[in-house]
Amino acid sequence: MNRPLRSALRTTAAALLAAVTLTASVTLVATPASAAPAGLPGMDVSSYQGNVNWSAAWNNGARFAYVKATEGTYYTNPYFAQQYNGSYNVGMIRGSYHFARPDTTSGATQANYFVDHGGGWSKDGKTLPGALDIEYNPYGATCYGLSQASMRSWIASFVNQYHARTGRWATIYTTTDWWTTCTGNTSQFAANNPLWIARYSSSVGTLPAGWGTYSFWQWASSGTFPGDQDVWNGTLDRLKVLACNGPC
Repeated sequence: MNRPLRSALRTTAAALLAAVTLTASVTLVATPASAAPAGLPGMDVSSYQGNVNWSAAWNNGARFAYVKATEGTYYTNPYFAQQYNGSYNVGMIRGSYHFARPDTTSGATQANYFVDHGGGWSKDGKTLPGALDIEYNPYGATCYGLSQASMRSWIASFVNQYHARTGRWATIYTTTDWWTTCTGNTSQFAANNPLWIARYSSSVGTLPAGWGTYSFWQWASSGTFPGDQDVWNGTLDRLKVLACNGPC
């Protein structure tokens, strides 16, 4: 793959939206923030970034990173060890994420694959709960051929199995548009699962139902750090609380 999966699908989605309408809301979705939003700076990477210079990212201010581990039950990031361990070794709080393929296998099956290939968690103060990347389908139908009810069931299957395996509730990465379209804007996960919202704009915009605030915001696809640009909505001490699931 020549570029990050999420960057590719976001580009495709933006092009399709632009072809349909030139409304102000579409412009906002596609326009990156001119400066980093308030919060603790961080980043997320995949195989597209290759071997990352973690010392440089740390020196430039990144304090956390999410690293792609898996997709479906057929793919593991070949650079995962360098990225996951490298971010940890320079002092970052790091976690791993799984790109969901609800059209291939069950949520529980993919949660197990994720945990078995880098998606685990340990109470070391530097490991975030794993993240479920659930968004636009780069391979076909936007909602992977699932009804809204079936999508809700698939997500529940994943996060419940991840919790059973690790004791943690997975972070959910998504966009408000996809979530509304493909889950019916359900609020059923907001009580347990931290929200990692993707929106390239100067404001985070409307959040999916149930979440009164976001935990992470992916606000640009490029910038100071390798990969996508993110912020944690709080202080470093509060991020350590999330990593530890309470005090370490």
